[in-house]
Amino acid sequence: MTQSAELSPYHHFSKAEWVALRADEPMTLSADDVLRLRALSDPISLAEAEQVYLPLARLLSLYVEAIQGLHRVSQRFLNIGAPKVPFIIGVAGSVAVGKSTTARILRALLQRWPSSPKVDLVTTDGYLHPNATLIERGLMRRKGFPESFDRARLVAFLAAVKSGTPALDVPIYSHLVYDVVPGEHLIVDQPDILIVEGLNILQPGAPGKAGAPILYASDFIDFSIYIDADPGDLEAWYLERFFRLRETAFRNPDSFFKRYADMSKDEAGKFGLDNWRSINLPNLMDNIAPTRTRADLILKKGSDHLVADVLLRMV
Repeated sequence: MTQSAELSPYHHFSKAEWVALRADEPMTLSADDVLRLRALSDPISLAEAEQVYLPLARLLSLYVEAIQGLHRVSQRFLNIGAPKVPFIIGVAGSVAVGKSTTARILRALLQRWPSSPKVDLVTTDGYLHPNATLIERGLMRRKGFPESFDRARLVAFLAAVKSGTPALDVPIYSHLVYDVVPGEHLIVDQPDILIVEGLNILQPGAPGKAGAPILYASDFIDFSIYIDADPGDLEAWYLERFFRLRETAFRNPDSFFKRYADMSKDEAGKFGLDNWRSINLPNLMDNIAPTRTRADLILKKGSDHLVADVLLRMV
């Protein structure tokens, strides 16, 4: 573990130092599992999962055990019975940084603990306002910015999860049609662990009214992870993913982006670059990156898309 002369609230680990913290934790995923779980343009391998996410799963198991112990002590002190309180993990970071891969691999690892906990995964995409609402408010070019989300509804969902409410409906977002799907929901029913992945996990909530306290999504998160990378690398990964989608999903007749599959490569490249530089990069710099220091753990990726450094907040 390296120490900086500059004061920091984080312990800083090189990848080699972080790998050592795996201890004797067994790897429960196969190469085929990792291939199935990774996102389209994420080159993560079984070795990367074992070196980065297995030690993280071990750390999370200790956090969950400690929090559950705290709840038991509180119930004993208050002499009450209460429903179990799910442990919520937040995964934040830029578009194209690999949030989905991280969330899915963590879920698979946590599900395979000896205690076989129930682990659910939701994305904040479902809490985007429908396209019709964004068009009405002039926000289609601000999709992904804080104001494009129904933040109050997201916070209400997280509060309900923490209170032990059963059978909660989570709206579903389709990347194919680029919109929330009316009438379709995912059910979250009192999991042991909930992973919430999205751009806005660490961002401020909706302003309070008439002096009411302001709640943040992060108020309900027990452990938060921020995936970090240089903006230049993110741009390259975004364009790589865009061109892969252009050759695959965009060719689906039902795809919102079908028209871009029919463009020339140069035209499509100009569109993708403009999309990154006029929408995703400003959102990253103004809204997402400033929340980095609120995270409990920062995974810093290098230009090869692999984690090079790990920063863990001091307890």
